[in-house]
Amino acid sequence: MQIKPRQHLLDIWRAAARHSFDDGKLVWGDTDGLSSVADAERLLCLLYPATEIPSFRLDQPDTTERDVLQALERVGSRLEIPPNLITALTQFMRTHTGPDDAPAFAGGPYFKTVDPEGELTYEQGKLGVVDSYSMSVTLCLATLGFLKVYENSTTRPEVRRALAELRDATNLRLTAAMVSLLRSFAVNVFDAESEQGRRLIQVIGQNRHSDRAVLQQFARRFRPLRATIIESLSRGIEVDESIRDESQLFECGWAWGVVKDAPKVTDLDAPVPGQPDGIADRLPYVYFTVVALDGIQDLFSERTLTLGLLDADQQKLAEALRLRWELSQQYWSAVARFGTERWPLEDLPWQTTGLRLESEYFSLTVAAILVHDLVRRRATDDDLTRTVSIMERLADRGRVTSRMTRNDPVVRLHDPGVLMPLAGSERSGSRLQWRMTDFSAQLLKRTVQLAELSRNIEAQDRLLRLAEQTFEHLWNRRIEDGHGAGLWDDVRAVFPDAEAANLRLSWSVTERVTECLVAARNLYEQEPIRSPDLADLARDLLSEATHLFGREQLEASTGDDGSRARAMRSMENRLDHARGLVDERPATAFALALPVLRELDTLAQARDAAAQEG
Repeated sequence: MQIKPRQHLLDIWRAAARHSFDDGKLVWGDTDGLSSVADAERLLCLLYPATEIPSFRLDQPDTTERDVLQALERVGSRLEIPPNLITALTQFMRTHTGPDDAPAFAGGPYFKTVDPEGELTYEQGKLGVVDSYSMSVTLCLATLGFLKVYENSTTRPEVRRALAELRDATNLRLTAAMVSLLRSFAVNVFDAESEQGRRLIQVIGQNRHSDRAVLQQFARRFRPLRATIIESLSRGIEVDESIRDESQLFECGWAWGVVKDAPKVTDLDAPVPGQPDGIADRLPYVYFTVVALDGIQDLFSERTLTLGLLDADQQKLAEALRLRWELSQQYWSAVARFGTERWPLEDLPWQTTGLRLESEYFSLTVAAILVHDLVRRRATDDDLTRTVSIMERLADRGRVTSRMTRNDPVVRLHDPGVLMPLAGSERSGSRLQWRMTDFSAQLLKRTVQLAELSRNIEAQDRLLRLAEQTFEHLWNRRIEDGHGAGLWDDVRAVFPDAEAANLRLSWSVTERVTECLVAARNLYEQEPIRSPDLADLARDLLSEATHLFGREQLEASTGDDGSRARAMRSMENRLDHARGLVDERPATAFALALPVLRELDTLAQARDAAAQEG
C-alpha cells in the first residue's frame, strides 16, 4: 500500500474532528480517562501536522486550503478553527494543572498495577511519567509556534486575551516539562560481579568472549563517554563517584519518572512551581529514553530556532537536556554495536539488564536510539545498511510482514502489549507497570526515518518497501465503525487471535501514525537519491543529443517550415531542461534526452529517404 501523506492525514483529521469536536468545542470524554498523555496525544494529532506541514497550516486563516477546511468542518469554519483550537488547548492546560497552580503530568489510566486484582489509586494516577513530560514538550512547542504566527492574523480583543493566557500557561508547562525531564535522567553505576553487571556482559559479549575480555573492551570503548559524564558532574548530572573506577559498568538514560532524591532545579530566573519529590529508581529504561529523545530533539528543530520559541530559562534547560540527549544516544548506540563481529542488537530479541526482560519491542527501542544516533551523525555507512536488516527481521518476527501462525504467541506483542514494571513505583503503594502496544507504529516511524537518512539506493528501496508493508498493516487496524471510527486501534482486524474483548480507541497509536505520515511527507520532500552511474549515462546521452541537434540545425528545412521550427524549439527546450537536472536528478535527465534522440533520428531518416527519392 503506497503511503500518501496528504490524503491519509486528511482522513485522520476528518476522523479525529468527527470523534472529538461537537459544534467547534472539544469533547473530552474518552475511554482513556483523565490522562495528560492521552489528552496531549489527541491534540497533537491535529496540531503536529498543522505546524510541521506548510499546506496544513491553520495559523493563517487566509491561506488555509479547501480540503483542509473540509476535513475540519466539525472544528469550525476558516476563521473559527484557530480560536476553537486555542480554547481546546487552554482547556488542556487548565485540566492538567494541580491545586498548587503547577502543571500536572499524570499518567492516569496508562498506569497498570502489577497485581491483576489490584486497583490504581487516585494518588498513583496523578504520578508524573516521562511520556507526559516528552509529549508536553512537543505539544507546547507546537502551540507556541501556532500562537506566534496566528497573533499577526487577528485583532479581535477577546481572542488576543485568550491567546495571551494560553501563551503564559504553555510557557509554564514547557518549562516544568523540561525540568521534569532533567530530574528523570539517571546514570546507574554497578559492579561487573553484580547480577546486572553479569547480564550486561552477557548481552554485549554474546557469550563469545570471556567476561574479563568484555570488561576490558567496555572500559576502552566507553572511556571518552565516561570522562564526559565525570566532567558533567559539575553541570548537574547526579551520579555515583564510583563511575571514576573503570572496572565499574554503567548505563545512562531516562528512568520512568522523576528519580528518587533528584535535586530540585533552582538556578533559573523564574521559579518553577511544583517539582514533586521523585520515587523512581535510578534505573535507565531504553523505552523511556527513546520517548525522551523524541521530545528533546524538538527543542532544537529548525522551526523552534527560527521562531525563537524558547525564553532564557528554557534555552538554559535545553542545553542541559542536549548534553543528556547526546550522552544517551552515544551510550546506547555503542552498546547496540558493541564488538567487532555481530552486533548485540542483531542478537534478537534484546534483553534488558535491570529488569531481566526480553522482547522484540526492546530490540526496536534500542534500534530507535541507534536511528537517533545515525541521524545525529548523518551516517550513511555500513551501520545504516545493517540497521535496515534489523528492521526487516523485527517486522518479520513481529508478524507485521509475515503470516500469523495458529496460537502464535507473538500476538501478545500487539495485544495486550509488552508490560514493563516501573522500578520504585511501589513507594506509592502497589507496584505499577507501563504497557506498550505501539510496536507496529514505532517500527514504521523508525523505518521512515532511516529511509529519509539513507543515500543508498538499494537500502532506501528496501526501507520504502518495508514502510509500505508496515503502513498497510497499520491502516488495516483502523476502527471501522462506531466509537473512534477511522482512528486506531482494532488489533483483531489483523490478529484475530488477539485477546481484546472490547474495541479500544488508542490515542497513542493514532498519534504515532500521524507522526509517521509527517515524517513520510518530509521523506518525499527530499531530492531523490542520485545515481553516479546513471548520471554518467545521462551526460553521454545529452552529449550525443546536443551534437545531433546541432547537426540538424545545419540542414535545410523541408516540408512545413512552421512544424519543423516548433519541433526544433521543443527539442532545444527539453535538452536545456535535462542539462539543468543531470546533477540532481539524472534519471529524469535520461528520460528527457531519450525521446529527443528518437525524434532526431526520425528527422535524419526522413531526410535520407527524401534524398534517395530525389
